[in-house]
Amino acid sequence: MNRIRHIRQYCGVIWILVVPFAAWAALRVTGLEPAWPWVPLVAFTPYVALASIVPAVLGAVRRQWPAAAVAALSCAALAAGVLPRHLPDANPAAAGPPLHVLAANLQVGQGDPEAFLALVRSLRPDVLALQELTPAAATRIEALGLRDLLPHAVVRPAPGAAGSAVYARHPVRELPLPGHFYQARVVMTMAGREVDVVSVHPCAPHYRQPTPCWREGLTALPRAEGRLRVLAGDFNATLDHPPLRDLLASGYRDAADVAGQGLTNTWPMRGWGLLPGVAIDHVLAGATIAVTAFSAHTLPGTDHRAVFAALRLPR
Repeated sequence: MNRIRHIRQYCGVIWILVVPFAAWAALRVTGLEPAWPWVPLVAFTPYVALASIVPAVLGAVRRQWPAAAVAALSCAALAAGVLPRHLPDANPAAAGPPLHVLAANLQVGQGDPEAFLALVRSLRPDVLALQELTPAAATRIEALGLRDLLPHAVVRPAPGAAGSAVYARHPVRELPLPGHFYQARVVMTMAGREVDVVSVHPCAPHYRQPTPCWREGLTALPRAEGRLRVLAGDFNATLDHPPLRDLLASGYRDAADVAGQGLTNTWPMRGWGLLPGVAIDHVLAGATIAVTAFSAHTLPGTDHRAVFAALRLPR
């Protein structure tokens, strides 16, 4: 009798381990979004996918086959959503001019301006998208010579985290973009064609802020629609968030994902204790634009890594 009771208790422990992973996989696959805190939690799906191996192995070792089967199915579902980010994708046959894009969140203007300008000089982007650009930060980086490198710009600095800007090597004109933050949007004329560029920064899904603000910011972004469009910046979303996946489904590709670096973490880089990193900073390019390189760069003073993508436009 004691042996039977012990077996039942052990089976119960295994199911306690299995059920949370199964629920996570079901929510991730179906795209359902329960109330906060699921929206920020789903960003950690790559870690959960790795940990989901444990109950599958434990169930198999203990021959608890129903639990092992559910655990294995959950593990497979999570892996199917995560592992492709580690594999490079094919590119369209784009033989047009190169377009280099750099995006950086300056964390309320605290990013080190000298280090930032050194990065710009090193990478030589054609387009620079900035987020959390305060008036003081804009003054500092322009005084250091940013306009000498990227003379054309739409600059919308603001106190706090709402400011943004797009600096460019080629002429730009501003386009309106609805949303809660000042997400700068421009059309850049380059090599006889126009490229739509947005410095992306929707609200963060925070317990002190309603998630509709976050979702509306992502929904307000222009769909790809087969056009030459680039969205770059702090999306406050990973490839596991349905609004970002919906945006990609409109015809964008994530540069890091295409380059096989979709698991490269960009936040948080400092000040958040033991919180593991997630990939919330992106460069999205229209499907006709090739991605030839991607990299992420740590900047002193900010908790985000800058992201850089080398693109090539179609002929």
